[in-house]
Amino acid sequence: MNDVEGVAPGRWQWNGWLTPKGRVIALFALARMAADTLWLIVPDADAEALAAALQRYVLRRQLSVALRDDLHASGAFEAPAVAVGAQFAGDEASAVEFDFSGFGVPRTLRIASVQAGVDPDSETRWAAGDLRLGFPRLPASQAEQWTPQQLSLDRIGAFSVKKGCYPGQEIVARTHFLGQAKRGLALFEAAQAPDVGVSVEVGAGALGQVVSTARNGEGHVVLAVLPVERPDAAISASGIALRERALLAGLAR
Repeated sequence: MNDVEGVAPGRWQWNGWLTPKGRVIALFALARMAADTLWLIVPDADAEALAAALQRYVLRRQLSVALRDDLHASGAFEAPAVAVGAQFAGDEASAVEFDFSGFGVPRTLRIASVQAGVDPDSETRWAAGDLRLGFPRLPASQAEQWTPQQLSLDRIGAFSVKKGCYPGQEIVARTHFLGQAKRGLALFEAAQAPDVGVSVEVGAGALGQVVSTARNGEGHVVLAVLPVERPDAAISASGIALRERALLAGLAR
């Protein structure tokens, strides 16, 4: 759903794959490793299913779509050594680093042939950082539910309204040019995590829906799709009080 041709070698962008009705199936970082090589770094969706779906569009092109099970991703809460913004650094032989920082929060993603140790607490902290920076971590139940505008993906430049045809492009472009994006992401903190998919309510009335949650220290952060214009009143989900917070400036792009 983004302009791949506009990505020069050595640079990356946020991107995604949509249904014909313009609903997000998967979100990922797309990196142009070379003129003829792209990497899709998929945090949540089924990468094998995504590869199979993309393969159906190859037709007669000399193109292959494959999973790379010889490479592994790891993260660090520190500034990248060389990478900055949309410019990644390194190579496949050693390691490739990406700048996943945002709003003064340094984070580095590394792709390498050596697998790092698993640290569940750090993975949870990383996910919470994604949510605070406006990158929704979508479980399978939230796939094919939301348009890019409803997930406020314009904040991280994850879709294009100018490139040529792609599945869902007509819906995305029409919403953009007619100014009809009436819903978007809102960030909350909560003492407990409401279930993903439950209604967000004001009093007895449903207002929107929870799309992502992550533990953050002793509490939780919550992303929900809500009307852009909504009442200034107490908001809850499954009886859990939600305290609204401002989304941070967004991830590097």
